[in-house]
Amino acid sequence: MSTRSNVLTAAQCRAGRAMVECSAQQLSESSGVDLQAIVDFEARYRRPDPETKRRLRIALEHAGVTFIAENGGGGGAGVRLKFNSRDVRAIDRWEAEGGTAGEDYIS
Repeated sequence: MSTRSNVLTAAQCRAGRAMVECSAQQLSESSGVDLQAIVDFEARYRRPDPETKRRLRIALEHAGVTFIAENGGGGGAGVRLKFNSRDVRAIDRWEAEGGTAGEDYIS
């Protein structure tokens, strides 16, 4: 899991919700953050305080989102799904069925 911090952009919040098929209402309920605060943040009307961003990020991480930090090589900040333990077991089983296993590194 990524480091839990308060670094979260509006685009990461929107993308993370989309990846885990979570409505703004569901995120509000799981994070304890007011629904209108989420809507305003994602629309870039208002920047939430660091504690609110932390709570949103933790709720999205708990739902399966991994946050990718912006790097100095030109790669911007982003999100991706993390694998759950059931998926890892399935991948291990598929890779054990023969053939050359591919690289797991995602750039």
